[in-house]
Amino acid sequence: MKLSRRAKRMEKQHRRHGKSVGLNMVSMMDIFTILVFFLLVSSQDAEVLPTPKIVKLPESSAEARPKENIVITVNNQLILLQGKAIADTTKLDMKESVIPVLMTALQKLEADSLTRHEEKPASSRGVTIMGDQEIPYELLKKIMLSCATVRFSNISLAVVQKSGEG
Repeated sequence: MKLSRRAKRMEKQHRRHGKSVGLNMVSMMDIFTILVFFLLVSSQDAEVLPTPKIVKLPESSAEARPKENIVITVNNQLILLQGKAIADTTKLDMKESVIPVLMTALQKLEADSLTRHEEKPASSRGVTIMGDQEIPYELLKKIMLSCATVRFSNISLAVVQKSGEG
């Protein structure tokens, strides 16, 4: 069987260039660069509070994202302010309406931020309380009253967002 001119030309070209087809790495690198850039930008939107293992947060269907505030972590044994233990909940005087140790720690934290020239208006100063779901309401109320007494009146409660069940 005789080959046409076109078939001969194609056969000659295949012998010259081989049968393997190369990948265009330039366009592949462009796609990966765009992907990395997208992942970096989108990962900064997610604001996640680090939850200690000693605290089990209650569930909620809240949609609003938490603001970046001072974090008070509470469980049945300890009250932590920004990760540092400041009070033992088992030794608190339950007759008092506020927690003096928490109030002085918040005032000290405020004074430290003022010396670093991070002054904020009183309305924007806030705290986020990460309270274990097993703590008594009376303790939570004392913590909120202590915060409000030292002018940290913007109080948020940290919760675990429930999955969307129809």
